[in-house]
Amino acid sequence: MPSWKLVSGLCIGFFGSLVAVAGVGYAMVGVPNEENAAALSQNNVYYWADGSQMVAAGSGQNRQNVTIDRIPKAMQWAVISAENKSFYQDRGVDPMGIARALANMARGGDTQGGSTITQQFVKNTYLSQEQSLSRKFKEMFISIKVGTKLTKGEILQGYLNTSYYGRGAYGIQAAAQAYYGKEAKDLKPSECAFLAALLKGPTYYDPAGNEGIDKTATRDANTKRSKDRWGWILEQMHNDKRITDKQYQDAIKKYPMPQDRKASKGMTGQIGYLVDTAKKYVLNHSNISEKQFDLGGYQIKTTFKKANVEALAKAVKKVEKEKLDPKNRELDKHVQFGAASVKPKDGAIVALYGGAGYENGHFNNNADTSGVPVGSTWKPFVLAAAMEYGTYRSDGPLSPLSKYNGNDRLKVRNNDGSYVLKKDNTPFFQKNESDKAWGYISLRKAMEQSVNTPFVQLGMDVGMRNVRDVAEKSGILDASFATLNPSFALGTSTPSAIRMADAYATFAASGKQAAPYSVTSVKFNGREIEGFDKPRITQAMPENVANNVTETLENVIQNGTGKNALALGRTVAGKTGTTDENKSAWFVGYTQQLSTSVAMFREDPKSAKLLSMNGTAGEKSIHGGDTPTQVWTEYMKAALKGETDLGFPDAEKIGEIQDELGAPSPKPTPSVEPSETVTESPSPTPTESSSPSPSPSDTCGFFGCENDGGAQNGGNTGNGGTDGGVSPEPTPTDTNLDGGNTRGNGNGGIFGGPEG
Repeated sequence: MPSWKLVSGLCIGFFGSLVAVAGVGYAMVGVPNEENAAALSQNNVYYWADGSQMVAAGSGQNRQNVTIDRIPKAMQWAVISAENKSFYQDRGVDPMGIARALANMARGGDTQGGSTITQQFVKNTYLSQEQSLSRKFKEMFISIKVGTKLTKGEILQGYLNTSYYGRGAYGIQAAAQAYYGKEAKDLKPSECAFLAALLKGPTYYDPAGNEGIDKTATRDANTKRSKDRWGWILEQMHNDKRITDKQYQDAIKKYPMPQDRKASKGMTGQIGYLVDTAKKYVLNHSNISEKQFDLGGYQIKTTFKKANVEALAKAVKKVEKEKLDPKNRELDKHVQFGAASVKPKDGAIVALYGGAGYENGHFNNNADTSGVPVGSTWKPFVLAAAMEYGTYRSDGPLSPLSKYNGNDRLKVRNNDGSYVLKKDNTPFFQKNESDKAWGYISLRKAMEQSVNTPFVQLGMDVGMRNVRDVAEKSGILDASFATLNPSFALGTSTPSAIRMADAYATFAASGKQAAPYSVTSVKFNGREIEGFDKPRITQAMPENVANNVTETLENVIQNGTGKNALALGRTVAGKTGTTDENKSAWFVGYTQQLSTSVAMFREDPKSAKLLSMNGTAGEKSIHGGDTPTQVWTEYMKAALKGETDLGFPDAEKIGEIQDELGAPSPKPTPSVEPSETVTESPSPTPTESSSPSPSPSDTCGFFGCENDGGAQNGGNTGNGGTDGGVSPEPTPTDTNLDGGNTRGNGNGGIFGGPEG
């Protein structure tokens, strides 16, 4: 056993060493100064895709220190009551808080930052926000030294001048300007409590919301969090006797809702939305915090092409000028557009339109917003799911020539044959936009004319989870999906314009999917930051499934609701979309070079709720094939000028024709001798034209004409083909029926034969 002298000596030596280390550490650190921190803050510089500078923005232009006598007492007490009640009594260091932080770091956990105002002031001066044991020790020594060298007033002043309040505002003076448009000295007690609440985390306590940084930071959620903490802080101030009973009653009467975000220098036109998009991308793809980022010093190269951005804004303005008159027509007020343009097989966002501009008080980025249902632009995902997975009745992929009932107000069936019921246990009826009796029509025709009932029943037959799976693999985010009920097939989900353009780019790229991105490189003070490589390309769906969707959507442009896009004068595919009560209208279309989505909607500026567009632009209703398609066409003309028309890859025959349960089946014709006459559906004589010319309403394409026998049952060998089509007995609602199985003429489409 060692002697007591040895043990005592070792203990004394150990503690002496600790004292010596502490003394050296204390002597070596300096006292922080908020002036130094302000001098180090910089702007962030954003660049266009070609490397030219877009804008410089950040805290370098939004920071101004003020002395303690210009900071209201209510602001000082709000922070003390909320964060450090013992501020005027403690020595500036919380030993237990430091011990917890060191223990957590030793275990690899979070540091749980300093709990005193002094420690937080010290932490604010470390612009790198590095989390390490050495930094934590250094912070402790500095805090101790600050507590002995600076007065409490100087410490509190430094803390309030170096704290981050969100909206790029560092310091109480910048915060007062950003949220209330006034000097810090003029803040009311109620406003002081609001600003003190922001120090808990502006991302989650700014009522304007920060969904781009965190989807849970919505306007409503943030407002509730802010109100709760604001009220709690006022209560603490009152309990601590920092405000009188009357001051408390006056302050608690009304929540001091701050003004909305303001445009800072250079953030006009579309620049604000481009910077907003790029900033969100950087924060979501790195470990950089918003606080760090807003301190500045970053150089961000984006994917945005200046010419494309200007062309898209010009297209919106042109159509707005031609169609909208908000000064003289009430229903033209509050109309919004959002648009985005993405490169297929790459994911680069080359352009977006976010709204009227920060300078006009519009701070929500309409290209990256959620809450606007996409309507019938969702139907291609339903068709893609049917061609990839088939239905519960098919053995494999379903052909787009399969027929479904297109009549209005149809009862929707579950897979067991029972009807889908509403909450009151009555059958659910699906409506179309019109009451036209379409009868049983092919899915291709239903897509062409955007008939709802076939796709709702198809979605039920395929399984809405499969539809969701296809949409998600195509690029739609999980957070934007609606409830998986029958209406899910009709676009009740609310993805952004960016995500819709990117998802359709998957069709354009024959099923190859690349997540949308807006930043190609990030540097901090000239040093490259890793993690900004191009997104990985995946095969989201079988190549031929995507190509068949494209062939179907080409037909929408050529013969259906998207005909206005023919003005582009090149091969395109796309889909229109209009929602219930005409609250939004979409057009999403693409070539092999670009996929672009355009959304149009009306929004109540106070509640942010969507309003009906019935009567807007003097029209009974707004459709995706009208105004949104016009914006799309104007932009794409400019964006694709000089580009080659690449067309699309050929689609190969896919799936089996499996008509909806209940569809009439063709009646087989009995075998007859050559001399007998077929009276049910006679074949044309050899001298007759082997296939009558289709009427203007017929739709012809890769699969032949809609009135022809079609890919599955059509003829193979020209006149007198062995598998030609015979039409079944017509009914009043049966139109455009495919052929049967008996002998007839067979020179319809590549696979299709004419009607018998």
